[in-house]
This record gives sequence, structure tokens and C-alpha cells, in this order.
Amino acid sequence: MDDTTYTLEFEKPLRELEKQLIALQQVSDETKVDVSQEIKAIESKLELLKSNIYSDLSPWQRVQLCRHPKRPYSLDYIERIFTEFEELHGDRRFKDDPAIVGGTALLDEEPVMVIGQQKGRNTKENLKRNFGCPNPEGYRKAMRLMQMAEKFNMPIITLVDTPGAYPGIGAEERHVAEAIAVNIRDMSTLKVPIITIVIGEGGSGGALGIAVADSVMILENSYYSVISPEGCAAILWKDRAAAPQAAEALKFSPNNLKEFGVVDGIISEPAGGAHRDYDLAAKHLKKEIKANLTRLKKLSSKSLLDKRYKKFRNMGIFEELTPTD
Repeated sequence: MDDTTYTLEFEKPLRELEKQLIALQQVSDETKVDVSQEIKAIESKLELLKSNIYSDLSPWQRVQLCRHPKRPYSLDYIERIFTEFEELHGDRRFKDDPAIVGGTALLDEEPVMVIGQQKGRNTKENLKRNFGCPNPEGYRKAMRLMQMAEKFNMPIITLVDTPGAYPGIGAEERHVAEAIAVNIRDMSTLKVPIITIVIGEGGSGGALGIAVADSVMILENSYYSVISPEGCAAILWKDRAAAPQAAEALKFSPNNLKEFGVVDGIISEPAGGAHRDYDLAAKHLKKEIKANLTRLKKLSSKSLLDKRYKKFRNMGIFEELTPTD
């Protein structure tokens, strides 16, 4: 995928080298002059610079990468990982919510239910998808599909990518908080394996509403947090410009999340981010989904529910005090 039209600040040295490489290749094609040695030298320098830049990203830089406008979204992964995807619509109460997509599919001939939050590529699509911010009917649709999956004994796979649930008046009138709370409660009781992958932004309850899973994984350039960096900065620093400091303070990078037990695994991305190679990113994702599904399918329903409960119950550091006489 071409991402040269969108360059992050920390990627500018990389883009300059890429431009030099393209220019040299054009010279070689047009003049038939052998510049292979110069091309090899730039390619070597490019690979070294990539390694230096992307191996030591700050939390805020990872946030910028996970918001890259060319980053693959849920439907991009569904297209590459699954076959015979049949999208299902509506919550059977109010209407369909395009910010959440879902339906039946095959994962190498195995029937599954796949559900994901979906952003748009342009203004028209973003208005349709509500910038990936689901309304309550989106969460109710997701739960309807999960209950269908349980009825037909199909594993559930969810892809998280949202800044948060939509906070508009209509969403509040239709009880978005209640819809998320019901999903959290009911997902904890579903008797089929549930796998969640955070593929981009994992914002607040908007993410958790489809993420109570037996296995929670995250792509290496994603975040999963109780609040966005800008929201945190506005509250604590009274200035959204303090988002980089907030990102650092929130400790929501994949390594921190794994250390705290919030996620179970980190999925590697192609060098420079998932937007650089959709197919390779999907290949990594599929490998982890299959490995986790194989492991989870060996568990009985009771073991699955017990482990899921303990997983979320044990998150966080706390101390219980016993009353003294």
C-alpha cells in the first residue's frame, strides 16, 4: 500500500532516503547507467534507519502509527484471513450500525463468527462509519451475533479498532453505557472460545464492549487504554497538546499491557507498520488466531468460563484487608 503521501514527523529521514532511492532507480531506467552499487548502499542505509526508528518508538509515536490513515482496518483483515464472509446487519431493536461489522466466515474451513470495529478511508466513509465510534445498536448487534455463534458452537473472533463509543445525545438516549455493560456481562458467560485482537486504537469501554475474551492480543503498533491520550491530557494537564506526556503516563503500549496482564500476546507487524504490507500483517494475525484457537478448543466449557473469569478478575494490583477486632 502506498503511504508516501502521509509522513509522520519521526519518519521524515526515512522518506528522504526513499525519495533518493526512487530517483536513482528512475535514472537507471531512463539512462541505462549502472547505479546498482549506489542503490545497494541506500537500501542498506534505509534498512538500518528503519531498524533504529521502529525498534524504539515512544508510546505517542505508536499512537500516531496506529492512527495512520492507510493502516489496515477490520474489513481488510477479514478479506485476507477468512473466506465466505457473510455480513449480518442490525440489532433487531433500532437499526444497523456500520461502525461495527460482523458475520459468519470460514477460517481454513472452520466456521467462525468474526466481529470488528470499522473506520472509513475518506470523509464519506467516515461519516457512514461514524469514525469507528459505535452507537449502542452496534454493541447490541455484536451481542446478537455472539449469541448466534454460541447457539451454533462457533468460535468468536473480534477485532478492536475504535477511539471509543460514540458520546452523542442519541447514543446516550439509547443507553450506550448500558449496551456496553450488557456486552461485558454476557461475553463473560458465552460457552465458546473468544479471541480478541486490538488492531489499532483500543479506546475505553468502546473497545472493551467487544473484548471480554479468553485470549486478548494486540498488534505491536496499537494501544489499549481507559482513555485516549488527548482526553487524559485535557483532564490532567488542561491542555490536549500534552498528549505525548499523557501517552507516556498511561503505560498503554503493548509491552506495558503484557507486563500488567491486560493482553496475552503481542503480534509483530511488518517493518514500519501494518500499512506497509497488508498481506504480511494479515499472515501474522492469522497465525496467532489459529494457534490460540487450537489451544482454546481443547478446554471444556466449564474450564473456558473459569479461566475467563479468573483472567479478568485478577487484573490490576490490589490488596485485600481483613477487618481487625
